[in-house]
Amino acid sequence: MTDLTLADLGWSAHFAAQIDEGDLPQAARISSVARDRLFTIGPRGAQTVVPPSDMTTASFAVGDWVVLDPVHPRVLRRLQPMTTLNRRAAGTGAEAQLIAANVDTLAIVTSCNADFNEARIERYLALAASTGCLPLVVLTKADTTDDPRAYVRRAERLSPLVTAIALNALDNDEAEALSPWCKAGQALALVGSSGVGKSTLANAMTQAGAETQGIREDDAKGRHTTTARGLHQTRFGGWLIDTPGMRALRLTDASEGIEAVFEDIETLARACRFSDCGHETEPGCAIRAALETGEISEDRLQRWRKLLREDAHNSATLHEARAKDKAFGKMVRSVMKEKHGRR
Repeated sequence: MTDLTLADLGWSAHFAAQIDEGDLPQAARISSVARDRLFTIGPRGAQTVVPPSDMTTASFAVGDWVVLDPVHPRVLRRLQPMTTLNRRAAGTGAEAQLIAANVDTLAIVTSCNADFNEARIERYLALAASTGCLPLVVLTKADTTDDPRAYVRRAERLSPLVTAIALNALDNDEAEALSPWCKAGQALALVGSSGVGKSTLANAMTQAGAETQGIREDDAKGRHTTTARGLHQTRFGGWLIDTPGMRALRLTDASEGIEAVFEDIETLARACRFSDCGHETEPGCAIRAALETGEISEDRLQRWRKLLREDAHNSATLHEARAKDKAFGKMVRSVMKEKHGRR
């Protein structure tokens, strides 16, 4: 990666408005995040830097734009991103985990076999819609089924937002079907569960040599080897962010995205006789009427309800954790101020 311009990397007026013209030579994009350091690429080439003293690497995501110190190998500040993908951290943690930043298209990768799961796809679609990314469903292993178009139709029925394509990730020519979404300056992120072919697809798009393994016969999944997020230039001129397979995507602050994905149900809910309708036994419930006519399915209704409940719970938990952190910080500053006052 040599002789890259800011435009090649995806620079836009949104970022230019955040810095002085004299800082342009120090602008760079984060290509990888490690435990204690950040890796960046920019017009000055690739650099390894550390975050500012008041921040950790967890405050940065692959795809972020930053301003570097012209003298020391460190970040001076992070620029406000156009889009940010995050989830509630896995396990019992009550914090948000950054997935990627400044993503133009979120490619939701699943396969034309038993891995195809409507609920999982809807979850990723809600993530994309809540952050302003263009959603794209990529159905791999199209060569393993007699009717890949059936999977495309199933995916596109989930939301009017969806564009879906089916391909064989092992075929470099078929991988070119993704070129419209990652031309010069554009960033496409691959997300999905383990073993659906993300690494194989990344190899075809970047001509890199990441390892992949065969398909397990017991669950129709491949054995993935991607263990860290990274920003890679594609052979189409744009950028690819490959991510490890996620066992769970716990949504937070995604209510607008859920509304967009389930626009059909949301429209029906607004037509209910009562504004606080619980969509159970209330008279004049438009959703119950649609269920009876088959306009919507009970499964889709339950998936909508589940995502709304989960998002509300995770969002409240995160907001409570942030409030506690803020209160604790205020208490510490107060104690330190009192302590210094007694000296």
